Amino acid sequence: MAFALHPTTVKSLCVAPLDIPLVAPFGISRGALGSAANVLVRVDLSDGTTGYGEAAPFPAYNGETQSGALGLLSRASSWLPGRDAADWRGIASEFRAMGGPACGSALCALETALLDAVNRRDEVSLWRFFGGAGTVLETDMTVTTGTAGEAREAARSIRSRGIRFIKAKVGGPGGPDADLARISAIAEVAPDSPLILDGNAGMSRSHASELVRGLKARGIAPALLEQWLPKDDFGGMRALGVESGWTLAADEGVTTAADARLAARSGAAHVFNVKLMKAGIAEALEVVSIAREEGIGLMIGGNVESILAMTVSACFAAGLGGFGYADLDTPLFLAENPFEGGYSMEGSRISVAHIKAGHGVLPRGLLF
Repeated sequence: MAFALHPTTVKSLCVAPLDIPLVAPFGISRGALGSAANVLVRVDLSDGTTGYGEAAPFPAYNGETQSGALGLLSRASSWLPGRDAADWRGIASEFRAMGGPACGSALCALETALLDAVNRRDEVSLWRFFGGAGTVLETDMTVTTGTAGEAREAARSIRSRGIRFIKAKVGGPGGPDADLARISAIAEVAPDSPLILDGNAGMSRSHASELVRGLKARGIAPALLEQWLPKDDFGGMRALGVESGWTLAADEGVTTAADARLAARSGAAHVFNVKLMKAGIAEALEVVSIAREEGIGLMIGGNVESILAMTVSACFAAGLGGFGYADLDTPLFLAENPFEGGYSMEGSRISVAHIKAGHGVLPRGLLF
């Protein structure tokens, strides 16, 4: 195939599995992950510039899996060459139409690789591309599901790193009593740490109400309740906010811009957790726009992602500005780092100021 001489013409798209073991299983209300089953994408432009993207599927959002993402991206390699990478929004729209609802992380990987390549070529960092509002975020770190003793030790470790915000997974085995014991253990060793309690859409209304009562009885007031109830239970979420009086964040319940409008109209959340893997970068920009229109706060998060995808999210949130919460800690849970570059981290402070072109992350070796 002959390619146009325009420097941002896509020459090729390569796709490979990206399997990274975790230090320990990452437990949430729906189970535990032993490794990150992701996908790596490489886009080569006609002038020789290369861009990289990562997909981190999470079936709870839309049923997407690693094998599904690999299949969609492999098929894109047949029609993407010859297209202008600078038209990343047009390409994303076409990919979304072909992939259907279960293509969010695959779409994000493709958008990321295209934007990385174009901005590397132009020597523009992604944080500047997204607006240049800032370069620094304060991240939390997560205590996964487990025993109260394990939660206590995890909280001590988090504080020893200099991280202030602690995010705890709730809604797992053992019911409200187990959750209350774990949260109390965390509060004992980190009494000044703001707590984000994440249910990953796995709690019933009765579980949620019982846990709220238990926390209030112990004088524990979380900074944020993140998606305790099923993602389509907007009425329950609104009632939970009234009952608790605490700030609520929607995660699984706000995947697309349409979801964001529905959640805003229903009064189900005070904060949207924006994750680029849910429905891609262009859609995430729409969610942010809706949140700002409706006076809803912003949180940046991610799935179980490497430094590559996490850096893109950091550039997105810092560059746009206005994100009150950040949950970009998953590289700390990975047993290996197959990349070099990316955000810098000191304590809870994540910085992207040093990134000069694209997202600044490159594979350490040959991954294709």
